[in-house]
Amino acid sequence: MFYQFLDYFFTLLHIIIIGFNLLGWIWPATRKLHCVVIGLTLGCWLILGIWYGLGYCPITDWQWQIKEKLGEHNLPNSFIKYYADKISGRDIPSLFIDTMTGVSFALAIIITIYVNFIRRKKYIF
Repeated sequence: MFYQFLDYFFTLLHIIIIGFNLLGWIWPATRKLHCVVIGLTLGCWLILGIWYGLGYCPITDWQWQIKEKLGEHNLPNSFIKYYADKISGRDIPSLFIDTMTGVSFALAIIITIYVNFIRRKKYIF
């Protein structure tokens, strides 16, 4: 029961982080936080990736430990791959998922750099 709760918790946490990484740049009030979250995500993927493999996510690692305790095995490296397969009912190629994830993340980085550092609007109230 506790492991099931943790699995739901990590799924929700993943969805929030992924959504915020992709869309957090939209609202002026969340743009600075978006830069921080994007930076932390990139740091995990690249810096921790030196030791654990490119694209490493500690949240995925923790969730996969929980899923293994719940009896799931042969889990993919990617949370997105896992749920894309689960939702679609198909085995979507990892290369496709990883490419789409990387492209989407890169676009979010480019947009957040643009809205935070290149085109900063000054609001007068």
